[in-house]
Amino acid sequence: MNETMVCVVGNVATKLTYRDLASGPSVRFRLAATPRYWDREKNVWTDGSTNYFTVWANRQLAANVAASLNLGDPVVVHGRLKVREETRDGQKWVSADIDAAAIGHDMARGTSAFLRTSRPETALPRRPEPAWETPPAEQQPEPAAVT
Repeated sequence: MNETMVCVVGNVATKLTYRDLASGPSVRFRLAATPRYWDREKNVWTDGSTNYFTVWANRQLAANVAASLNLGDPVVVHGRLKVREETRDGQKWVSADIDAAAIGHDMARGTSAFLRTSRPETALPRRPEPAWETPPAEQQPEPAAVT
């Protein structure tokens, strides 16, 4: 599987769009990432060109993102990069999307409080706990002979 995984640090640039679909929740927002560099000639920090990404999150990640992020929040997004090209009204458009695997607040720029969400019960049968303790020496089987 050759997918391009990226990790982008930036800010939430648009309001989140949340949708409840038949396949589960989905959320979308634009991420603005602006590199900064030290300009030695001017002796100041300078902003580079801003890159914009459309971030997509699905299922439980989407529900958690919708409850946690706001416009302007500093975030770290990790996911699969997908570059799309299309023609609209005779003009060629290129967009970069990120299918998110993980999204979180950028802790280098602030604090956040984590709340664990409860997982829905699964329909898998419960198995008994294995016996982890070593039985006494008289109950242990004899080692197999090596031939």
